[in-house]
Amino acid sequence: MTRSSLALAALATAALPGLDAREVRPSALSGGDVDVAVVTDAELRRWVVRCPTNAAAGAALEAELALLAALEPHVDAGALPFEVPRTAGSVELPEGGRAIVHPALRGSEIRLDTLTGGPGLAAALGRAIAAIHELPTSTVENAGLPVYEAPAYRERRLSELDEAARTGKVPTVLLRRWEAKLEDVALWRFRPTVVHGDLTASHVLTDGHLVTGVLSWGEAKVADPADDLAWVLVAAPSDAVDSITEAYQLRRTELKDPHLVERALLAGELALARWLLYGVRTKQDDVVADAVQMLEDLAAHVEEESAPLGTGAED
Repeated sequence: MTRSSLALAALATAALPGLDAREVRPSALSGGDVDVAVVTDAELRRWVVRCPTNAAAGAALEAELALLAALEPHVDAGALPFEVPRTAGSVELPEGGRAIVHPALRGSEIRLDTLTGGPGLAAALGRAIAAIHELPTSTVENAGLPVYEAPAYRERRLSELDEAARTGKVPTVLLRRWEAKLEDVALWRFRPTVVHGDLTASHVLTDGHLVTGVLSWGEAKVADPADDLAWVLVAAPSDAVDSITEAYQLRRTELKDPHLVERALLAGELALARWLLYGVRTKQDDVVADAVQMLEDLAAHVEEESAPLGTGAED
């Protein structure tokens, strides 16, 4: 079930006895399987309340909470150079599961389009991502989250490609391109690491100089580190990308992966196929239409890049 912001505020006061809630507003992170709101108390402290909307979401939230608890010592020791949500209280829900409350992390959403090259925020972002990938894989394993070896992860991507192809909505040029890369076994010889799995601008907080917090760890797993780099390589300015990747590589203690960037760019493209599949599975025509448009734009770009010199639409 979906709850209003006022209902979420009531849950927050139940989870934190003595909380004097004065204001509540919906969070941009609300939607899908978890309702989220931000509650401000009488002392102007902000609290985030998260409430699963179904049993599956409740189970996923519990796994995420186990991971977050395991991450806290790494934050306290400085191994992670940013804060993560720390549960302050929870309350059982009538239908099962529980709503949880944590202090809002400081900082605002990072804006990739404003990043510049050099030792500033772009480099800090690279170091933050690398720190995630340096975590012991047992951190994720012990939380009961997925663990993949490299060959199995490649097969998972191939299965997604097959499913996307069956929709008939993916341009042929992209299917050929992706199949060739996924069948290149050498490209997929990587050492699996802890990955966040859902890094986006809305999940990375900054004070303008450093990464101050990382949210939404529900998709964490042991898998391909390239997945966490895809969003920045696709969206950040080129000089910022250079600083991000350089800082990332310097922070990693054991990085022998010549195909990391190539897989990251591929992951960014395959994200469009997963967006399409999400729309198809949930029967959301607007999502399907959005995915189809982006796939067509990408196909046009790929065809333009591969066209021989001297050819083009105007020739």
